[in-house]
Amino acid sequence: QVRLVESGGDLVQAGESLRLSCAASGSDFSLYTMGWYRQAPGKRRELVAAIAPGGSTTYADSVKGRFTISRDNPKNTVHLQMNSLKPEDTAVYFCNIKNILWDYWGRGTQVTVSS
Repeated sequence: QVRLVESGGDLVQAGESLRLSCAASGSDFSLYTMGWYRQAPGKRRELVAAIAPGGSTTYADSVKGRFTISRDNPKNTVHLQMNSLKPEDTAVYFCNIKNILWDYWGRGTQVTVSS
């Protein structure tokens, strides 16, 4: 059974940093794309960052230069380093792991940035 567990969400002040982690279990995800999405109240879920099996990365324009995604294949983990956080980064952050056949989601971790 595949399971994704996010951690690292917290309440911080603007300008501070957080590191989110997602631990995946139940399969070998080295050939999957791993990513982070977020959903703020009243808004649609949006892609924050993704990292392909080969290491290429994609970022939302709103987080470029502030967030960094990384993966550790032997540990089946994906991380999101978030620097210079802004109040508009407040959302529930979801881990996502997928390939052309499967699409897995975690339950989310809350990030709140106060001004």
